Amino acid sequence: MRAITAVPGKPEQLRIADIPEPGPEEGTVQVRGRLLGICGTDVDIVQDGYGWLPPGADRLVIGHESLGEVLDAPADSGLQPGDLVAGIVRRPDPVPCGPCSHGDWDFCANGAYTERGIKARNGFGSELWRIEPEFAIRLDPSLGDCGVLIEPASILAKAWEQTERIGARFPWQPGTVLVTGAGPIGLCAALMGVQRGLDVHVFDRSDTGPKLGLIHDLGATFHAGDVRDVGVAPDIVIETTGHGPLVAQLSEILAPNAIVCLTGIASSADATVVDTDAINRMMVLGNMVAFGSVNAARRHYEQAAEALSRADHDWLSRMITRRVGMGEYPDAVHKRPDDIKVVVDLRR
Repeated sequence: MRAITAVPGKPEQLRIADIPEPGPEEGTVQVRGRLLGICGTDVDIVQDGYGWLPPGADRLVIGHESLGEVLDAPADSGLQPGDLVAGIVRRPDPVPCGPCSHGDWDFCANGAYTERGIKARNGFGSELWRIEPEFAIRLDPSLGDCGVLIEPASILAKAWEQTERIGARFPWQPGTVLVTGAGPIGLCAALMGVQRGLDVHVFDRSDTGPKLGLIHDLGATFHAGDVRDVGVAPDIVIETTGHGPLVAQLSEILAPNAIVCLTGIASSADATVVDTDAINRMMVLGNMVAFGSVNAARRHYEQAAEALSRADHDWLSRMITRRVGMGEYPDAVHKRPDDIKVVVDLRR
């Protein structure tokens, strides 16, 4: 079968290869790959060397944003042929640590977890893949190709869950959320904010492209320029860019008791000078919280599936701005100005 394979940090080694079909040891659920999403982590693997090869392997089957159709599954799995499924990315460590032993592998404490298509396990970028039933998420069939958005949406489902748990520290009634960054992660954050009945504002450095129409049609307000000029004092910030100077500026516009969830990481060679004493003063006197969030547990995938199933599916489909075949993957990892979500059709 064909698979998209890479050697981390060697972009010239990115290729479509013929590999053996996975055996039952990879999972008792056999899936025909349908779509594969591309994100910044994939670019980091291909170009910058992030990622780990499976033990004893010289190449990694890449891809962690999955959508496929079940071909075969055990009778007691809750799955049957024809079901649309997405695969959970992370696997608990073998020790296991406390969080992993309770199904919270997204909080793994010792770093010994593995991840499909990223860390020590082949991903979903192949014509066929297998998965354990407990790591397969059955999707509403009406989602169709939009089901490929489940993995990025799971990251935001966790971000919202954790934000709301922190907010329960006192009688909290947030009204305004600011999402920084209007990529797929930011748009999912904005969608979930609208679904919660909040006044949603989205900030992005670019004021062109299809994302503007998506934000407008969601009922959110778009901002560009300087984040300090958005004109609102957000109770919640979902930060998706990882841009250090922007993160520092947020402390100047927050409402009292605000919560900032950081979900992005950006690499930059530019040093940023910030007044840490002023930021500390604002956070202490304002009862503010800033926290980081990464990855997702099974319940977050389920929350994401429920959120996407309730969304306007035509709106979701507009997030997918480019489709390519497997052979076009080496070009597809280079983002174009109007790209939001690029997906690979594993059937061609």
